[in-house]
Amino acid sequence: MNTDTIADTALHLPPQQRAELAHKLLLSLEEQSEAEISDAWRVEALRRAAEIDSGEVETISAEEAGAAVRALLSLRKAS
Repeated sequence: MNTDTIADTALHLPPQQRAELAHKLLLSLEEQSEAEISDAWRVEALRRAAEIDSGEVETISAEEAGAAVRALLSLRKAS
């Protein structure tokens, strides 16, 4: 089986299965294990939570974040 056949088969999978396959393929390119990556994300989440708790950074609402993203996307489309 060649990569074109594999890709064609994979593209006919339901979205959730395609996402899981993509995740597995990306992990296969990483030098870290999934457990190491999960641990790194946990450490990052704790660091970010500490920044919020200390007042070092301010949060914004989901509505504000969405508006900012939409504004950036509309600027990108205009250029």
